[in-house]
Amino acid sequence: MSDIAMIHVRFGSDGSVVEISERPAPLSPQQWFNELSDAAPTLYQALAGGRGIFRLDKSQLEAIRSKALGQAA
Repeated sequence: MSDIAMIHVRFGSDGSVVEISERPAPLSPQQWFNELSDAAPTLYQALAGGRGIFRLDKSQLEAIRSKALGQAA
């Protein structure tokens, strides 16, 4: 059984991302959300109250993070 990483997202009243977990330091919350959305659009679940969650394999999360950090450099 693989390990699952749960990435929690909170949105502001204007729809922008205010908080997101597991975010690499060089990226803004919105940039990290965009990276995750582009790489794993079917793994996102919208929740009530301006929240959402990504459920990814930890290896998939590390691959997305590495790619995002490479582009931010």
